[in-house]
Amino acid sequence: MSNKTPVGILGATGIVGQRFIQMLEQHPWFEVGWLAASERSEGRHYAEAARWRMKTALPERVARMVVSPATPDGAPRVIFAALDAAAAHELEPRFAEAGCAVISNSSALRMKPDVPLVIPEVNAQHVKLIDRQAWRRKSGGFAVTNPNCSAIGLVLALAPLEQRFGLETVMVVTMQAVSGAGYPGVASLDILGNVIPYIAKEEEKMEEETLKLLGQLNGAAIKPATFGMSAQCNRVAVEDGHTESVSVKLTKRAQPTEIIAAWNEFRSVPQELKLPSAPERPVIYLNAADRPQPRFDADSGAGMTATVGRLRPCSVLDWKFTVLSHNTIRGAAGAALLNAELLKAQGYLD
Repeated sequence: MSNKTPVGILGATGIVGQRFIQMLEQHPWFEVGWLAASERSEGRHYAEAARWRMKTALPERVARMVVSPATPDGAPRVIFAALDAAAAHELEPRFAEAGCAVISNSSALRMKPDVPLVIPEVNAQHVKLIDRQAWRRKSGGFAVTNPNCSAIGLVLALAPLEQRFGLETVMVVTMQAVSGAGYPGVASLDILGNVIPYIAKEEEKMEEETLKLLGQLNGAAIKPATFGMSAQCNRVAVEDGHTESVSVKLTKRAQPTEIIAAWNEFRSVPQELKLPSAPERPVIYLNAADRPQPRFDADSGAGMTATVGRLRPCSVLDWKFTVLSHNTIRGAAGAALLNAELLKAQGYLD
């Protein structure tokens, strides 16, 4: 008998659901014990219900599992949610009310005042909001969310700068991989040889979530950060890895060597606790003039490290640089898995 904690995956047949399965296959603390998806998949073996898109083989044990209805009946306590926003609005509160710990990748609950939006290296203390949730008081259930896939890489790069120098203004332009749109994602005739300068609600998410993530827990609520924030988001013909061009104005003057040191020396709670999915270095700086690049750097730190490069003066603000992060690992399943590890280490999953 395994002594690992059984977990469920809501939305198990989608790209993020598949990434959860892949990342949980060898996990030391958790194992997949329950899968749920839409009505067209329930009752079927997972191998029949899902079109497996990962580059590693579908685990045989999971392939044989039968997909359950997306209801709390028979579900384990720990639930990873990989749902689209419309389904998440309905289902995630239902599971939390039933006593489940819902660790969500969806945008549905991210901006609710009593729901933590967490990157463990940046704002681990925000998980205390769990105790303010009515679900927690009623059934012991709760919800925790990770940010938008484009916000995560940005905030990992901003957090060391905010801590050492302060931020006054942030401007970012993203070049986002097609895997961020799920499967089948963007039609090939729309994206090949093209750039699509619009991703629905993406810019709003980046701006709102960044300020919440870098805000301060003030008693029962988060006081958002107050620096100016502007985002422009584009879909590009890259498979995995969101690249972002960032310009910042800092509160305190800083030298390039000090900024690079802030990134390379950045460590936080997951590294101190040695959480299984935590990269040794959550942010690294590359000196090469043409890096980071998705083809070479998206998998840095097993896909959990944000890679920064091209730091140089900005004639409008202070500094500009490029940051890259893996959108379905650090930006989705890996982010939620690290949140779950933090919750377990802090006793919320006991």
